[in-house]
Amino acid sequence: MSLDSLKVQIIKKAWAEPEFKKTLLDNPKLAIKEAFGVEIPAEIELKVVEESKSLYYLTLPPSPEDVVDGQSNVEIVW
Repeated sequence: MSLDSLKVQIIKKAWAEPEFKKTLLDNPKLAIKEAFGVEIPAEIELKVVEESKSLYYLTLPPSPEDVVDGQSNVEIVW
């Protein structure tokens, strides 16, 4: 499963299942592990926020210069 596909599946499940959405917002690593069998490594912090009609979020990935190994690892997250 590609990471883009997983992201889409998580969003669709959250829209369709209120209990999953609640767990995803409260404990995203647990929700993803239980629903998709994907374990997010302990060293990765994951925050899930919900947009509304009047509240939007813009996520900035780390700059490649700021990554320790000099390579952007954006694909690991999404």
